[in-house]
Amino acid sequence: MHDESRRIEERVQRLHDQRIKAAVYAATVPFEVEAWQAPGEPVPFEEAAAASYEPFTMGTPWGPPWGTTWFRMRGQVPAEWAGRRVEAVIDLGFTGDWPGNQAEALVHLTDGTPLKAVNPLNQYVAIANPAQGGESVDYLVEAASNPDILADNFSKTTPLGDKLTAGDKPLYTFRAADIAVLDEEVWHLDLDVQVLRELMLELGEHDPRRHEIAHALDRAMDLLDLDDVSGSAAAVREALKPVLSRPAHASAHTISGVGHAHIDSAWLWPIRETKRKTSRTFSNVTSLADEYDDFIFACSQAQQYEWVRDNYPKVWTRIQESVKNGQWAPVGGMWVESDGNLPGGEAVARQFVHGKRFFMDHFGIETKGVWLPDSFGYNAAYPQIAKLAGNEWFLTQKISWNQTNKFPHHTFWWEGIDGTRIFTHFPPVDTYNARFSGEEMSRAVRNYSEKGGASRSLAPFGWGDGGGGPTREIMERARRLADLEGSAKVVVEHPDEFFAKAREEYPDAPVWVGELYLELHRATYTSQARTKQGNRRSEHLLREAELWATTAALHAPGYSYPHEKLDRLWKTVLLHQFHDILPGSSIAWVHREAEAEYARVAQELHALTAEAVAALGAGDTRAFNTSPYDRAEVVRTADGTPVFVQVPANGSAPLADTAPPQPVTVEGRVLDNGLVRVEVAEDGTLSSVRDLRAGREVLAEPGNLLRLHTDLPNYWDAWDIDKHYKNRYTDLLDASSVTVVEQDPLVGAIRVERSFGKGSTITQTISVRAGSPRIDIETDIDWHETEKILKAAFPVDIRAPHSSAEIQFGHIQRPTHTNTSWESARFEVSGHRWVHLAEPGYGVAVINDSTYGHDVSRTVREDGGTTTTVRLSLVRAPRIPDPEADQGRHRFTYALLPGATIEDAVAEGYSLNLPLRVADAAGAPEPVVSAEGEGVTVEAVKLADDASGDVVVRLYESRGGRATGTLRTGFPLAGAQITDLLERPLEDAETTDGAVALTLRPFQILTLRLRRG
Repeated sequence: MHDESRRIEERVQRLHDQRIKAAVYAATVPFEVEAWQAPGEPVPFEEAAAASYEPFTMGTPWGPPWGTTWFRMRGQVPAEWAGRRVEAVIDLGFTGDWPGNQAEALVHLTDGTPLKAVNPLNQYVAIANPAQGGESVDYLVEAASNPDILADNFSKTTPLGDKLTAGDKPLYTFRAADIAVLDEEVWHLDLDVQVLRELMLELGEHDPRRHEIAHALDRAMDLLDLDDVSGSAAAVREALKPVLSRPAHASAHTISGVGHAHIDSAWLWPIRETKRKTSRTFSNVTSLADEYDDFIFACSQAQQYEWVRDNYPKVWTRIQESVKNGQWAPVGGMWVESDGNLPGGEAVARQFVHGKRFFMDHFGIETKGVWLPDSFGYNAAYPQIAKLAGNEWFLTQKISWNQTNKFPHHTFWWEGIDGTRIFTHFPPVDTYNARFSGEEMSRAVRNYSEKGGASRSLAPFGWGDGGGGPTREIMERARRLADLEGSAKVVVEHPDEFFAKAREEYPDAPVWVGELYLELHRATYTSQARTKQGNRRSEHLLREAELWATTAALHAPGYSYPHEKLDRLWKTVLLHQFHDILPGSSIAWVHREAEAEYARVAQELHALTAEAVAALGAGDTRAFNTSPYDRAEVVRTADGTPVFVQVPANGSAPLADTAPPQPVTVEGRVLDNGLVRVEVAEDGTLSSVRDLRAGREVLAEPGNLLRLHTDLPNYWDAWDIDKHYKNRYTDLLDASSVTVVEQDPLVGAIRVERSFGKGSTITQTISVRAGSPRIDIETDIDWHETEKILKAAFPVDIRAPHSSAEIQFGHIQRPTHTNTSWESARFEVSGHRWVHLAEPGYGVAVINDSTYGHDVSRTVREDGGTTTTVRLSLVRAPRIPDPEADQGRHRFTYALLPGATIEDAVAEGYSLNLPLRVADAAGAPEPVVSAEGEGVTVEAVKLADDASGDVVVRLYESRGGRATGTLRTGFPLAGAQITDLLERPLEDAETTDGAVALTLRPFQILTLRLRRG
């Protein structure tokens, strides 16, 4: 037989694209359209319905950036269309390659009932099936003219990312608004041909099935009447039935499809637009559920449900009905799909607490799995946190984006730092926006790493981020692919069902230990530094407010614990931990609003804490310690006077002037407190840091070296830092002044000022305080660079085989060498409050109050010694998607802690981030709880969420070893229970003499519910 493949493939493509698709709608009549441009921000339906509309003509430009245009569309179904399937078809002038991130609309009836959204790949709204003929159609359409921020393939900056700079030039040209007849036979033929053609092209050239499909399509096209596609469609479909009905091979891979619409809670649009995106997509989803009984939709992010509940009650009611019908599956159990690295441990716990409670309260459903397809890496504490929240499985897809190494598993057990394992899956289809194309089906099978051990994977399907979610076309593809020779089999089912089947099939799946590091998007640890600082401050202020509110509730008659206020503030912070807000990868508008929100949160939390402290009564000036460790350190009074105080963990002490162990001396540029001796060079670097206790020099080279690198990644500017950034840099060694600014027995400080680049300045105050080996570097940057990253280096004279970085409820060790490609790929990593380096007998920590990104490297000197260098990433200057990212003022502190153990790093990390609060209070109530035992660290103290008055304490083992100890209470203890994160009892805790006995494995998290006597 002659090879006719090329001719057939080209013939089928042209007939499908130009003739069959063009005949899907058999007849159309235009709507009569009027328009009203809403002024400013979006308005309620009632205001739009009462507005004055002007005639609008197709082909007219509309939609200023971030604007809202309301269209009134009126029409009538022609009488001769009786018995046909009639729809409205609306093309707002969709542009670009993105199904979301551009124009979108929500269609309403005139009484305000939302019907369905209109999106680039979902342009229809059902009118009648079958039509009676003569029906009047009257819609009000809320159209959003959102700009495509990432047009031009990330190659250009744009002012469109903020309404303050976007201008008012219309973005779109309205193409069509019609009442149309859907020719169902042609529509099904369109899908038959698509599925078969795509399958054919994915099969091997020597696969008989490929040629069988090709010739079947060729014969079927002979039956297509080009002058009457509609009339011949049935015959063509009949000719294709034999090749569409061939069953799949018995060993065919099974893909569990679940409807999905990944909607970023903010990204290339502000939060206010996400509220509308959810209503549009969820309207589409509930409409599709009415049409397809076998449709199931998985949806995460309780925050988005709450937005719909509060703003679109009719859509909310439809969601509730779909959940009852089993077609809508709440998943994930988190308030938002947060970043996987940057939120603190308690914040990740609260993501689950607030998310799971919402789903239980409103749907009576406890979610079973963690749904995080798009976060930028996942910390190694997740398995334990997830299991303690009642989860059984974990899903992500993002690791498929790795720049260097292909992750070796798709289905596996993920083991965290404490030893907890959770069953985990990466969809091999490598997308969370699947549409069941032939290429996707082939890719999933080709990619799947577990061949021979397992035979099923999951594929979330649907258009995300404003694309409208799953479509009827995708559902039809799934039906055709349910059992089709040459293809994987598709079954639409709940993700819980998939995970149950996958675990049963593959109980001995391989184990991956430690973090799931994404070899991409490493700059998200640094970009938009003020957003990250706002999060860090908020987390610690929430801890502080909860502790002192609990103290006041126990000891101050008449004080009422602020449950509702704290709940609201936590939810605000949790929202802004979303994986495109906290990482710094959103548009300017998002980060401008985030900074304002953090300021409001801080103001309110300071007020709540002050109110709680004041409730304890007026009296002496006291220092309040929110840290879980006893502290002996210098604090400043209201007038700035330094005072040395000793304050118990979670408690307070009078602000008495206690004598320090040894005063600070300042001689020239040398600071000495008897514990450390710090020399500042003329260029402003640390020329020497001598640990006087150990009798050794800490630095191998000048420390606090500020290095400015060129930073232009290959593609994703705000997201990425690529390894080549290291090759071009300038060391900032020209200090304009090095001045002693404080010379007190309790504090010695030297200020270093620098100017560089495009008018940027850095002022650093290097401080040594009595009684502490910690060297603080308070930093004030006025930043005006572009496409640069600023790092601060500490090269220490330590041969450290690995670095330890704090993560949620513990720390993780990473090799300092680059023996393998996996280690080499970790050239920029994340950490929380500290990084620790050690050799046997000696260690050093670098501590920070708002920095996450860093790198660690080592070299061997000519003298044979080893230099291990920690470099903090202080600030970046990407230009896409926010051309003004990080510009302006930044104030933060980082510190060097010589002679530090892991325990010292933990304690000083809390100390730097939880400064002592000075306030007047009457007495010294005992701390709510006091933990005894090395490694036992209290993370949260609060009243129970059920308002029972029980005290809830969350603690963990922080050293990475076993711990035994005791938790004592500052109130009569009637009983104690170990609970899960949602404060539900698991077992009784052992109590002795009014205290709780503690036995913890390495990095174990323990939540205790304490009943008051």
